[in-house]
Amino acid sequence: MNKKYLLGICLLSFGLTLFAEDGSKLWLRQASCEKASVCCSISSPTIAIAREELASLWRGKAVELQLFADEAHRKLGKEGYTIRTSDEKIVLGSTTEQGLLYAAYHLLRLQAEGADCTRLDIAEEPAFDVRVLNHWDNLDGTIERGYAGKSLWQWDELSDTVSARYQEYARANASVGINGTVLNNVNASVKILSSEYLEKVRVLADIFRPYGIKVYLSVNFASPMQLGGLSTADPLNEEVAEWWKKKVHEIYSLIPDFGGFLVKANSEGQPGPCDYGRTHAEGANMMARALKPYGGIVMWRAFVYSPSDADRAKQAYLEFKPLDGKFLDNVIVQVKNGPIDFQPREPYSPLFGAMPHTPLMAEFQVTQEYLGHSNHLAYLATMWKEFYRYVSPASLKGVAGVANIGDDTNWCGHDFAQANWYAYGRLAWNPLLSSEEIAKEWLAQTFTSDPKFVEPMTQVMMDSREAVVDYMMPLGLHHIFAWSHHYGPEPWCEVSGARADWLPSYYHQADKKGLGFDRSRSGSDAVSQYPDSLAHVFNSLELCPEEFLLWFHHVDWNHSLKSGRTLWDELCYKYQQGVDKVREFQKVWNQMKPYVDEERFQAVAKRLDIQANDAVWWKDACLEYFRTYSHMKYPEGVEAPVFKLKELKKVKLPISNYECPSADMLPRKNSSLE
Repeated sequence: MNKKYLLGICLLSFGLTLFAEDGSKLWLRQASCEKASVCCSISSPTIAIAREELASLWRGKAVELQLFADEAHRKLGKEGYTIRTSDEKIVLGSTTEQGLLYAAYHLLRLQAEGADCTRLDIAEEPAFDVRVLNHWDNLDGTIERGYAGKSLWQWDELSDTVSARYQEYARANASVGINGTVLNNVNASVKILSSEYLEKVRVLADIFRPYGIKVYLSVNFASPMQLGGLSTADPLNEEVAEWWKKKVHEIYSLIPDFGGFLVKANSEGQPGPCDYGRTHAEGANMMARALKPYGGIVMWRAFVYSPSDADRAKQAYLEFKPLDGKFLDNVIVQVKNGPIDFQPREPYSPLFGAMPHTPLMAEFQVTQEYLGHSNHLAYLATMWKEFYRYVSPASLKGVAGVANIGDDTNWCGHDFAQANWYAYGRLAWNPLLSSEEIAKEWLAQTFTSDPKFVEPMTQVMMDSREAVVDYMMPLGLHHIFAWSHHYGPEPWCEVSGARADWLPSYYHQADKKGLGFDRSRSGSDAVSQYPDSLAHVFNSLELCPEEFLLWFHHVDWNHSLKSGRTLWDELCYKYQQGVDKVREFQKVWNQMKPYVDEERFQAVAKRLDIQANDAVWWKDACLEYFRTYSHMKYPEGVEAPVFKLKELKKVKLPISNYECPSADMLPRKNSSLE
């Protein structure tokens, strides 16, 4: 075979995706024709991975891996690195082997993007020490809020059978700088701490270790009772504390680099220290003392809310702010990005900035529980960057992302949902990166670096989350989803015996006067939990950003907004705008067919069709329902409803806890619902 023909084959496999593929390679799709020259005098499992990645994929000049002990590299920390070029070679430098692996992936990413690698002088360090994925995976293989198949972790087969995907998972995470994984659901089964399951966890930890990924476990606070046979789980009980010490010793004897525990306590029925009249700090500190000698941490979730008359958005602040400074230094309080629950748009949680003497970490949701599951294209980097406009990364110890990964061939269900896994990792490493920059990186590596594809699809990704907000819950509306599965609209939902704060009417407060939850000083006064400068803005009907208007205010239907339109008209236009945007996404994607393999093209096109239909479903359901209160006409330019409200109220989707609704489950145009 001549060299020119061989080169052509290699360029095809690296560049344009001219043949069908299943998406299983994620953004790690580079191919190489020959072995690169890679020099390194160090030998270890991690270095072996770095060398193999470069040797098989790098196509440039010789690469040398070096461990440095100078001041410049020490300042970059144990995971930081440098990449520097000379006329003869490229030198990757770090104080640790892990840093060298990250440098190798960085260099390969530049190559995949088509960047000029001839004159590199790069110094990188992660913004956060703790950069973890939280898997809400159950031991029976189901995933809570998972929409890409069943769990990756095949517990029934471990330890005898080890899936090749475990290593592929570790590789993907390391390539974007994720350094930890919580294997199991925060609604934890006590079985995960049994000796039988810890042996299975050890197998995964051994696979992940060379990639710099620590294993963490979600634990049930009542484990000493349910697993250990004690009569109490009181954190101040000596027997309880001793049980945790012995269990921690057992874990570290198997997994010497075990990361620690994630705990959901006294929330949604989970046991916790408050059951015994103790505080969250007393519960967390008891576990932290057991982990401290081994370097382990406790990530204690602040997702708590009580069945009370108080505003649910205020609960975490009221419960945790008084505990500031009372947690041990190896406890990190893990706070959801917003004060409610991963809504398409929320203001940031006021706990950030309110606990200066306590290490905090932000919890983001990568899986699209409230954003159309794996049917809707919703690029979430723009959401997370919005959070960082209000919360300084320097104030955080770490970040956690609720994973969107399952055993589907393409890992995430929707091919574009892979971008959210990628973007989470990149922002966990460097939250100063722009959403646009990350989108371009991902598109170039996952599909093609051709600007005719990258530029228009970058714009689609950048617009996508705002489109979802518009056709679901614009202007600060929130939590008006269908009962339980949260896929479709159900602002009318009433469930006998349900708590008020589990129902949409609690949040939208629609009546004949207007719409929205009054959290101003004359309402629930949630605004007062924010710094004075922001509280002043959020409290004012005139100054409040309109994207949060109905979050903080109950607004008259005839109130005039900045556009000059009434609230009702603006609401209608927002819903229509969301519908129109998705239709535009479909047009753009259709134009991308020459640049995408047929299999992925059709898979994305099918999901965009579902999304476009769902957008109309959301628009009709919400506007028709709210019109029963406003009694106002649709303004010019807003399409008449396709679906009738009385029929939409009958929709009940049979969604399992690891599948996404298919098109035949959903209300469709030209269906019996018209």
